[in-house]
Amino acid sequence: MECDEVMLTVRITAAEHLLLRRLAQGHRSDVSEVVADGLLDIIPTLSSPADAYRLLGALAAPAPCALTVWLPTPLADLLVPGAARIAQLTQVRIGSASAMLGSALRLWLAQDPGRLAENLSVMHAGRPSALMAA
Repeated sequence: MECDEVMLTVRITAAEHLLLRRLAQGHRSDVSEVVADGLLDIIPTLSSPADAYRLLGALAAPAPCALTVWLPTPLADLLVPGAARIAQLTQVRIGSASAMLGSALRLWLAQDPGRLAENLSVMHAGRPSALMAA
């Protein structure tokens, strides 16, 4: 049986979790949708060895909170080749799709929250963001 979505658990900080919830509320969506959008936003920026090492740095930082999200299967399928690309650039293997997603998500969330909200607005065809008004 084919499944349309994949469930993954990632590790993030409490502050990152709060930011995700605020972004989701601001765009009238759920956290999984914001995570998927964030992954679509950050993956194209990970093309150089410096970017790959930034991603590994995000993975190495302590993250005490577990968050379970649902990703569309085609998007989740990008995590394995992404991890392979990181390994090719750095000679460091990321252990799982969840670890790849978690580090990419944390790298994305490290940006300015206003910029994140603006990028989400663009991805959502200009739906207004309550976060931008805050």
